[in-house]
Amino acid sequence: MRRSARENAVPALLALAGAGTLAWLGLYGFAWNDYDNEVRPAVEALIQGHVLSFLQLAPAYGGSLVERAPFALLPGLWDGGSLAVYRSLAAPCLLAAVVLAIWLASLMRAGGHGRLARGIAIALCAANPIALLALEVGHPEELLGACLCTMAVLIAARGKPLAAGALLGLAIANKYWALLAVPPVLLALDSRQRGRCATVTAASCGAVLAPLLLAGGGAFTTRAGEAASTPASSIFQPWQLWWFAGHHGALVHGLFGAAKPGYRIGPAWVARVSHPTVVLGGLAVGAALWRRRRLTLREALLALALAMLLRCLLDSWDTAYYTLPFLLALLAWEASGQPSRGGAPIISLAATVMVWISFHWLPEHVSPDAQAAVFAAWTLPLAAALGLGLRRQATTVSSLARPVSSSWPSSRTTTRSSILTPRTPGR
Repeated sequence: MRRSARENAVPALLALAGAGTLAWLGLYGFAWNDYDNEVRPAVEALIQGHVLSFLQLAPAYGGSLVERAPFALLPGLWDGGSLAVYRSLAAPCLLAAVVLAIWLASLMRAGGHGRLARGIAIALCAANPIALLALEVGHPEELLGACLCTMAVLIAARGKPLAAGALLGLAIANKYWALLAVPPVLLALDSRQRGRCATVTAASCGAVLAPLLLAGGGAFTTRAGEAASTPASSIFQPWQLWWFAGHHGALVHGLFGAAKPGYRIGPAWVARVSHPTVVLGGLAVGAALWRRRRLTLREALLALALAMLLRCLLDSWDTAYYTLPFLLALLAWEASGQPSRGGAPIISLAATVMVWISFHWLPEHVSPDAQAAVFAAWTLPLAAALGLGLRRQATTVSSLARPVSSSWPSSRTTTRSSILTPRTPGR
């Protein structure tokens, strides 16, 4: 225990410093962001002791608020104001990134990675600039969900179905896109353990959502359904594959009537098929691997990264913080490899830089059509490379007479071997 604490002391300090920097830069206020418009009424009701109103006013991602509700009450201990509550609600999301950063650093140290590689991984996990964008627009729960999904895969690969199921259930209750993580988590387990994991997943998710369903009745279900489909939505962003199916017409207006020169108008059929194809993309990844044996850690993480990247490509609402689950899963995949294979997490670093350029820099310098072209130019080859890498890992392992060893330590059960935000609630 003392040795572990000593080895993880420096990574913990670095991760806390990174998370603290994100908090300092991104939690300066909530005026006009999604927290102000979607979350604050419910949180204020909770602080005033009106629990029923809190549950009734919660947005489509109210499960995340239920999970973080105790943190909303903490500022009352020192008479903190609304800004303190806002920051306190973001604290568990940042702490989840700290925990994952320490975990990945420990995994890399055991695999023989150098200090520089571990330092880069800690920075990408606990101080990712894309997480900063999520904080600025009022969606820290995206970081929490990304961490929970990645940790669920890490735990499942150790043969612990109950803990993996609990984390996966919390991730799904936090934001429904975490359903894409179900196949990678289940496939990382032995076939005899998958039933228990699925049961615990349903139980933990249901325990969080039950109060919302009971208090809000059909209203909460309706809000959740609208967030998942919204066929009449006018949200149509350049950073997705459907962009060039849209057409130029009347000037598009965004938030508060702000003009968006060069933006296309999405056809009605794209609004109907976009979100269903996101689900189908995730299911396709799982279906392609389902008949195989249990996945190794790296295979499961690669499958998770691919499913989350496909979500970004296929969702017409795509925005910067949608990429967080993909980036953290990709980082964990690189961290779980041997130095001779991956070394420093260069792919994750490059992907983070490209996301920042695509969503933050390019919108101020080029047209939306050029933004869409650049986004497709790097995401499509990357998705293809991830798919080929997953197939190559599967072929390599299945060609051996017995399972190969991975960088993850053996457990008792395995001896095998890594902008502007949409204003519609729930996104």
